[in-house]
Amino acid sequence: MVTVTTVLKAVSLFVAEVISSITDWFQTKPVWADLKVLEDTELKTTGGVHERHKAKTLWEKTGAVVMVEAAELSSLNSQLQDLEVPLIAVVKENLGKELDCFKKYFLGKVYVDQKKNFYGPQVRWMCLSMFLRIGVWRNIWRAYRRGFWGNLRGEGLVLGGVFVIGPGDQGILLEHREKEFGDKVNMLAVLRTARKMREDMKG
Repeated sequence: MVTVTTVLKAVSLFVAEVISSITDWFQTKPVWADLKVLEDTELKTTGGVHERHKAKTLWEKTGAVVMVEAAELSSLNSQLQDLEVPLIAVVKENLGKELDCFKKYFLGKVYVDQKKNFYGPQVRWMCLSMFLRIGVWRNIWRAYRRGFWGNLRGEGLVLGGVFVIGPGDQGILLEHREKEFGDKVNMLAVLRTARKMREDMKG
């Protein structure tokens, strides 16, 4: 027997899907990254001493997993360490308290990409219509509970992503672009790609 609760759930899911489909029309489509642009990007270290590095130096020997505003990947840190693949965080601005909060959940190195090349080639903003999506509010609530509320200040509506970049001429092996705030990458895919990258290095 179909209950009122079941019907309401089905209607809610249908409405959520319709809203998602409509808001997708207004969202800027991602353009895939240019490896040369990423390699030449100047990244600034955070903390006491502000050094500048060409991004390529961070992965040219070992490869790397680069998370752009994606703190959820910190849970893979120990497994990536076993593979000797560094996990690097890139943020677009150094906002003091917000960055300190971010570092509570991330033990690796954090760099600032002032030109936002890792957010491009075309920087994508989460349009206001995306706030109609249930998933966005769910992700905002989760970020707030973890202390990442500051991510919505400044240029907090800029969408990030994740890269797995191989050493030498392996290039970009995996690229994930956020569709909305808090859109997670498939972490198993990241781990599989990192493992294959290491195998190819040994082979």
